[in-house]
Amino acid sequence: MDAVKPVRVDSWLWAIRIYKTRSAATTACRAGHVRVGGERTKAAQTVKPGDEVRVRMSGFDRILIVKQTLSKRVGAPVAVTAYEDRTPRGSHRPCSPCGIAAQVAPPSASVARSTAFAAGMPTTTELRGLSTEWRDLDRMS
Repeated sequence: MDAVKPVRVDSWLWAIRIYKTRSAATTACRAGHVRVGGERTKAAQTVKPGDEVRVRMSGFDRILIVKQTLSKRVGAPVAVTAYEDRTPRGSHRPCSPCGIAAQVAPPSASVARSTAFAAGMPTTTELRGLSTEWRDLDRMS
């Protein structure tokens, strides 16, 4: 890991784990979602320490300052040290599953029961109730 050697921007974005694959980083560069120094960039453009890289993801810009250049993918703790994230707080949505789960309430038991019954699968309690109703009808006739 040579921290001074310039590397391709798509390779660097993949190495610091902004994109899962290098081809996804290349595609983002081609689509114009990556800017180096405010200018749209091609995937082969090089970055060096001190460069500002803006990455548009999910409709929001992430502003990254290159602190160290990496050409090979590294672990998450090392990847975080290779850049400084200057994205303003509150300018992007929470990406964690916790943020999403907090907004969506779990289905209640009555909803689950009615869904199961509507699907043609009565619960055990409902089956017991049905069998006693049939026994009562047999006694009446």
